[in-house]
Amino acid sequence: MKFGFDIDDTLINLRQHAFHLYNEKLNENKSIEQFHAIQTVEIHEIFGLNQEQGNAMWTRLMPAIYFTDCPPFEGALTLLNELNDKGHDVFYITSRPKKYCVQTKDWMMAAGFPVADGHFFCGMQDDEKIMTIRDLALDYYFDDKPAVLETLGNTKTAVYIVDQSYNKQVEGQRITSWSDFHKSLKI
Repeated sequence: MKFGFDIDDTLINLRQHAFHLYNEKLNENKSIEQFHAIQTVEIHEIFGLNQEQGNAMWTRLMPAIYFTDCPPFEGALTLLNELNDKGHDVFYITSRPKKYCVQTKDWMMAAGFPVADGHFFCGMQDDEKIMTIRDLALDYYFDDKPAVLETLGNTKTAVYIVDQSYNKQVEGQRITSWSDFHKSLKI
């Protein structure tokens, strides 16, 4: 079977990692409860930043956000490695900027994710992911972003929503724990 995964906030806890970096860089002490209450993908407003300031902060911190010690969600590595070990195709489809594609692939492999040649797609816009998902004829696809999930309604792919505070309004099959999903997956 063919499994496709977004990376950020699907397999790794990127927003929360960025939140901690923002706290540090801005000398703030926002709580994790405040983080979990954020209803948007972007996290800048809680720090009193407008859109322009938030975009500048994210851009400035991108290397630290993407390539330091951002943890995978519990159970994600185990699941993907088992899928790979059982002969399933594991694909990564990320909207990270093109200039970070090689480094992202290397970081994923160093973190223990199974990345096969030709199974890593990077540098596209959110609305372009649909073409890659269709071209690959994925059996399953997992993502967190409403903008992506809402484009996948008319595909043959089984789409799963990785539960986040900002995607509660999106209807569909929802994953709250990779470990629990792994136990329920019949492969």
